[in-house]
Amino acid sequence: MKKFRLMIMMSGLALLLPVSGIAQSVSEISELSPEDRRAYMQSMSDEERQAKREQWRAEMDAMPEADRKAMREKMAAGRPQRGNRDRAAMRERWESMSDEERAAAKAERKERKAQRRETWNSMTDEERAAARQKFGNKQGHRKAGSRQHKRENQTDSSE
Repeated sequence: MKKFRLMIMMSGLALLLPVSGIAQSVSEISELSPEDRRAYMQSMSDEERQAKREQWRAEMDAMPEADRKAMREKMAAGRPQRGNRDRAAMRERWESMSDEERAAAKAERKERKAQRRETWNSMTDEERAAARQKFGNKQGHRKAGSRQHKRENQTDSSE
C-alpha cells in the first residue's frame, strides 16, 4: 500500500512540473542558455508553448517602453550576428578536418544536392510553386521578387 501511495504521489508531482514551468517570466527565460531554452520549449506541448508565447507577449506589452527597449537590447547583445558567427565556426571546423574528412564532407554535400535535385524534378508545378513560396518567405528573398516587379513595371511604363 505504501508503494501505491508513493507512486500516486510521484505521478501527481510529475503532473505539476509542467505547470510550474509555465510560471516563468520573460526575463527568467532570457537568462537561460540557448540549449536550456530550446530544451525547455521542446519539453512543452504545442498548447503550452502557445500559452507561454501569449503570456510573454502580455508581459512585454505591460512593460514600460524603456524596460522593453532594454530587454530587446540585452537579447540582441546575447546573440551576435548569426551569419558571421556560424561562418567562422564552419571555417574553423573545415580547417581542422583531415583531407579524408573533407573529401567525405564534399561527397556528402554532393549526395544531398543530388537528392534535392531529384526531389525537385519529381514535383508537380503546384508543388514547386509552393516550395518557391515557402523558401522565399523563409529566406527573405522578397527583394529579388520586388526587383523583378520593378523591372516589369519599368518596361510597361516605358512603352
